Amino acid sequence: MNYLSANLQNALSELGFTTPQDIANAGAVKVFLLLKEWGLTPTKSVLWRLDAVARNIALSEIDDQRKQALSGSLKNHPPVAIFPPLSEMQQFMHIALDEAKLAYEQGEVPVGAVVVRDGKIIAQAHNACEQQGNVLQHAEINVLSQAMSACGQSRLADCDLYITLEPCLMCAGAILHARIRRLIFAAFEPKTGVSGSLNNVFADKKLNHHTAVFQGVYEKQAQKLLKAFFYGKR
Repeated sequence: MNYLSANLQNALSELGFTTPQDIANAGAVKVFLLLKEWGLTPTKSVLWRLDAVARNIALSEIDDQRKQALSGSLKNHPPVAIFPPLSEMQQFMHIALDEAKLAYEQGEVPVGAVVVRDGKIIAQAHNACEQQGNVLQHAEINVLSQAMSACGQSRLADCDLYITLEPCLMCAGAILHARIRRLIFAAFEPKTGVSGSLNNVFADKKLNHHTAVFQGVYEKQAQKLLKAFFYGKR
């Protein structure tokens, strides 16, 4: 960490990066972007320094070719955000799981969702496709509609969305149009998921809004519920 100022090291520590290995695990580019999210205005020279620390090499070894590669990675990197503490994300995902269980009891695919604003839930919902006879009634669509009504506006840029299952393309589009700030989901959906499984819509730089994504919160619990549901169907 010798190449980094005391102020920079303090910021990194607050973000949870206390060793060179921490930076290496996340990647210099992501750490650089998180510093910007933190409120700093680092220049690209900081990116070169982070890369040197992460790779345990001398700063002089960061040549023009490497700098160009880092700049390209910076331009194309998926959106990042500083997410709440894990305990807080688990608290809200637990409520989303409760919604998924309600869906299960009603014969729906067990997916639940909640929208959080300023640390408080403003909407919660689950799948209702079978009950409504409408394939559009996914948990995400339902909860976003509720949240918009609660806020009295169609944009939810200061809100976070918790879902028990990776969103499909339809729901991802709704999330982007609603300008959701951060998306946290539990389990991957390998057949229809578009936040890392089939592709990653939220990282597409051609779109005019980007939502940062965090996955894996209570993943096993969500998977267990889904497996129980589809086992019962068979």
